[in-house]
Amino acid sequence: MSSDLHRRGRLFVLAAPSGTGKTSLVRALMERAPSLAFSISHTTRKPRPNEIDGRDYHFTDRSRFESMIAQGEFLEHAEVFDNLYGTGRRNVEAALEAGRDLLLEIDWQGAAQVRERLPEAIDIFILPPSREALEQRLRGRGTDAEDVIRRRLKDSVTELSRWHEFRYVVVNEHFDRALADLQHIVAGDASGYLSDRPDVRAFAAGLVD
Repeated sequence: MSSDLHRRGRLFVLAAPSGTGKTSLVRALMERAPSLAFSISHTTRKPRPNEIDGRDYHFTDRSRFESMIAQGEFLEHAEVFDNLYGTGRRNVEAALEAGRDLLLEIDWQGAAQVRERLPEAIDIFILPPSREALEQRLRGRGTDAEDVIRRRLKDSVTELSRWHEFRYVVVNEHFDRALADLQHIVAGDASGYLSDRPDVRAFAAGLVD
């Protein structure tokens, strides 16, 4: 009997501040890496235009979400911009035990919880090319009010300062290159993307100063 039948799946955790282009990268990566399944998070926030319940998120009211927290149903959960987000523990464990690779798109708080509970998870942080680019991307969405944009920009500095907690770092300066970098990590060719490489340390220092 092939040992591949008993292979445990891998959990890839992708985190980045708002406006870094993370969601676009995730979508493109899912198209290029058909072996990956997307882990759909729960959230209490309202759907954005074109978002579909069960495809983008499991949209959940706050009362139900808090009940799930009390029952220990989340692998991780966090409050971000007054909304709750969380990853269902049962679905993740079932997928990994079945040998499926999962991609989880969350924030740094959730990534820290996953790191503690599933140390084997492969965590990746996406950096923007500059803080100016971050602001341009947030404003270019056209979906958030000015006060929300200002708050996201302020909070992004805190998020950016967490880059060193992740095993791998990718800079999204050029989309196609960043996508290729993520594909290398998923394929297991990840040594060139370790977060402790000197060029990343110098670059990230400039972002958070």
